[in-house]
Amino acid sequence: MTEQIRPVPLADIIAQRIQTMILEGVLRPGERLTSERELAEKLGVSRPSLRAALALLEQKGLLITGKSGTVVARFLGPLVDPLAELLADDERTAADYFEYRRCIEAHASGLAALRATGPDRAAIHACLARMQAAHGAEDPTEEADCDVELHGLIYEAAHNVLLLHIMRVLGDLMRRGIFYNREQLYRRSGVRAMLLDQHLAIGSTVLAGDARAAEQAAAAHITFTCATIEDIRRDEMRMATSLRRIERQDLVADSAASARRG
Repeated sequence: MTEQIRPVPLADIIAQRIQTMILEGVLRPGERLTSERELAEKLGVSRPSLRAALALLEQKGLLITGKSGTVVARFLGPLVDPLAELLADDERTAADYFEYRRCIEAHASGLAALRATGPDRAAIHACLARMQAAHGAEDPTEEADCDVELHGLIYEAAHNVLLLHIMRVLGDLMRRGIFYNREQLYRRSGVRAMLLDQHLAIGSTVLAGDARAAEQAAAAHITFTCATIEDIRRDEMRMATSLRRIERQDLVADSAASARRG
């Protein structure tokens, strides 16, 4: 006797669809979903079925439902927070971060050049346009935000979900200032214009579908950023040493006064 085919519950189908969107990075950790009523309408399902689907995803730790609604869980939080504490006070962190990112980002850019879809290319093109427009502003904040967005769009265009989630974790650590101070980087004399040129080079080669050139542009950008951060840190160390030399007068007894007292 053949085994009977059992229909898949609608709630399971809905849950799988939302889970896939979380996996692909369409729905991001920390983002709040629309209201239950609106979400049910957009998905074309009943509210009881949607409610059951959300409960399934909450059991998996992918969603969190509270009084203010349903939020995509920061499911990598248990990894990110201890990692931030572990890396924060280690001098090797920045160098290791850039070494890792040089390898991964170059490869991701090459993949993006080969795999980017029409919507991916449109998003990258729009981000580059916003970056160029923001470059004329005295405050580099918006341009720096476009910087982060551009790299995120390239990870998305690479269409590798593991790479995407790992690099988002590193991006979260970077925003916390674990690896370096992005504001210092953008405010260093002459650096901002060079960063714009580098980002335009990465974006344009990805849009052109030139994988090799995209890899080279991304690697050159990371190498430059790493070298500039090291220069900033060396300058800070030199300044700190100079200031300590000035402050030494508060720590060392005056030799002439000591001789008179002797």
